[in-house]
Amino acid sequence: MLERRLVWLSAIAAVLYAAAFLHRSPSALRTVVKTAAVGALAVIAYLADVPWLLAAGLALSAVGDAFLAGDPDRWLPAGLGAFLLAHLLYIWFFLETGLGLASFAASPVRLAGAVAVFVLAAGMLAWLWRSLGAMRLAVSVYVGAIAVMVAASFTLPAPLWPAALGAVLFMLSDAVLSVELFKGLKSRVAAHAVWALYYLGQFAIGWAFVR
Repeated sequence: MLERRLVWLSAIAAVLYAAAFLHRSPSALRTVVKTAAVGALAVIAYLADVPWLLAAGLALSAVGDAFLAGDPDRWLPAGLGAFLLAHLLYIWFFLETGLGLASFAASPVRLAGAVAVFVLAAGMLAWLWRSLGAMRLAVSVYVGAIAVMVAASFTLPAPLWPAALGAVLFMLSDAVLSVELFKGLKSRVAAHAVWALYYLGQFAIGWAFVR
């Protein structure tokens, strides 16, 4: 019963943030609503009989959401740091839960997917490079981490496919966000796409293991 209520809390917070707070100036209420969306998922994972790494990854993501709900000029580095740690925990979790790196040798589809992820990540980084300035090293590390995270999700057994889909959606969200932040190509549609892809990605990762 508690888990069901937390699912509703997460979903309502996600929709409320998109509908009422996404384009507002930073505030305490905006931060609370945004953080609650994935924070509730972290609590669900903690209460479920799954490895702690999943709950910790979701919790760190919620911390990243809290930072990014504020002024990006001030809190972007802290937000990137929180999400970087979340990706590292997801990598650990996926590799521990999955079929191992040998699964790439056994499945051309998995291998092709992983190669495509790294090619796309490298291409995105190259395109952004001149716009990154002092953030080049931090963004490079972050892009590498999320690419490895997505590739690691491809080692999961087939029944856990929602987690791999969620990892891909997470990466797509970050790609759109990076264009907004570093290329200045901002729009209301892009902002909603970032949030929708991100939240659905996190929800899918959690749902794969808690359903």
